[in-house]
Amino acid sequence: MMDWDKLRIFHAVAEAGSFTHAGETLNLSQSAVSRQISSLEESLNVSLFHRHARGLILTEQGELLYRTSHEVFSKLAMAEAQLAESKDRPKGQLKVTATQAFGSSWLTPVLGEFIEHYPDVQVDLVLEDRELDLSMREADVAIRMQPPRQPELIQRHLMTVHLGCYASPTYIKRHGIPKTPDVLDQHRIIVYGEDTTKPPVPNVDWLLRAGGKKDHQRKPILRVNSTYAILRAVQSGLGMASLPEFMTLESSALVRVLPELQGPRIDAYFVYPEELRNSKRIQVFRDFLLRKVAESKMAP
Repeated sequence: MMDWDKLRIFHAVAEAGSFTHAGETLNLSQSAVSRQISSLEESLNVSLFHRHARGLILTEQGELLYRTSHEVFSKLAMAEAQLAESKDRPKGQLKVTATQAFGSSWLTPVLGEFIEHYPDVQVDLVLEDRELDLSMREADVAIRMQPPRQPELIQRHLMTVHLGCYASPTYIKRHGIPKTPDVLDQHRIIVYGEDTTKPPVPNVDWLLRAGGKKDHQRKPILRVNSTYAILRAVQSGLGMASLPEFMTLESSALVRVLPELQGPRIDAYFVYPEELRNSKRIQVFRDFLLRKVAESKMAP
């Protein structure tokens, strides 16, 4: 049977990619960590890491052990959190993931109120445009801009987000304001990402085709893989862009261009694993978000 302490150290090394960084996390010396890994490899009679000057790379056997140990430690962490959670007062870690745009513009400003009400809940916010794997406990809950594909996840519709075309007064003063969609051909358009980037929402570059001739696509002046960076570029007067309404609510200086031009409607969902259905931390966080949505101008 494998030694749990050695397995815990192996998991930390695989996560950190080096004995030194793992030792800092575990409060052990680099040599102590190295000895434990060597001992584990000897007991299993396999090499778990390729060692080289730039760090450590998992071997095929190491990858197998890492995937298994990661799942085990994730489930143990979840069980520990559930056992620690009070019947009367939610407590413990709550790891939330959301897109960069939604997390920075809408979610972060309202979190202070939640933390004030539930001081025993430790909120960790991870802003990623890619989808973290909830089944592997990369996060406890996610706010996603499309329905989850995994059947074992519970979803609750949070809000419908509308996209519109926005520009700054500086840009409009310099370049004028389009009166009809076809005139967008003469304007500077900023869009999300590059050709190889998976966008955070479908059809995110719709403004390149809106109101134009069939099969015609405008050439953007700038592509950038951050919606928040797009907002900043628009505010600076660089060009006009498609932005979600939750970002423009705090940027009253921006002007809605061609208000009759509607971008894609995006449905945002509150998502979490089935095994966390009875978690009080998740229940109170879900109810809090639904209340804040109802109080905002974006109620479903």
